[in-house]
Amino acid sequence: MPTLPSPASPSSPPSAASSLPTSPASAADNQPHQRRDIAESFGGDAERYDRARPRYPDALMARIVAASPGPEVLDVGCGTGIAARQLTAAGCRVLGVEPDARMAELARRLDTGVAVDVARFEEWEPGERQFDAVVSGTAWHWIDPVAGAAKAAGVLRPRGLLSVFWNVALLPADLTGAVADACERVMPDSPFDFRAALTRPAAVPYRAILDKTADGIRTADGFGGTEQWRYDWEFTYTRAAWLDVMPTQGAFTRLPAEELAEVLEAAGSAIDARGGSITMPYATMAITAKRK
Repeated sequence: MPTLPSPASPSSPPSAASSLPTSPASAADNQPHQRRDIAESFGGDAERYDRARPRYPDALMARIVAASPGPEVLDVGCGTGIAARQLTAAGCRVLGVEPDARMAELARRLDTGVAVDVARFEEWEPGERQFDAVVSGTAWHWIDPVAGAAKAAGVLRPRGLLSVFWNVALLPADLTGAVADACERVMPDSPFDFRAALTRPAAVPYRAILDKTADGIRTADGFGGTEQWRYDWEFTYTRAAWLDVMPTQGAFTRLPAEELAEVLEAAGSAIDARGGSITMPYATMAITAKRK
């Protein structure tokens, strides 16, 4: 796989992978933060996750730093420390909170300057610690939106910044259709509607997530008004690079190896039909608010 752009590079693309679970056919378990089985499954291949997920746009990191009253940052659902390392490079002092001990261990190993507490954020005990910013990269949907916002308000200093963000891949129809076909073949009894989840416009599930996030911040009643930030990018993947990303997506982290191989083969064939690479547009979307 080619080397991904450096976090400090202006050309750093957003992640090509959505971590949202596919939508179940029934209303049960339809809230991502209730799906702990998916939320805590990414550590099964933590090194692939860190390798395959590109970094966040430098402009977003710079804006977070500029909007924060100081350098002390709490990274919620920090994973392997992708955003934490970028913020550290920008001069911040970062503490991560991560429920998966495997992800936390790799985050500490890759950046010895980043400390990580292993806990679910809603249950995490901050003690007397306070922060100038609370951030969360592609992870806030795994957290109860009201309880999470209230916990963030409780650890932020006055005028501290809450910024939660996602990298949204705008996948082409031929690729998503091929993957949906394969998912239906290998998981015919799954309660998830893979076709609806994979082929609908990417803005649909993320609009719901953004709205729930903003509603949770308002309900928590510790913040001023919310703002939405957006950064648009595109990035070209080789066949191998994209197939390295797919197993890090929430829909596939628990899929048995044989079934995963069939899904990846379908995606690879679609990319082969395009000449062996695929250029996809992305939107990095953030909801931000200031502590009262």
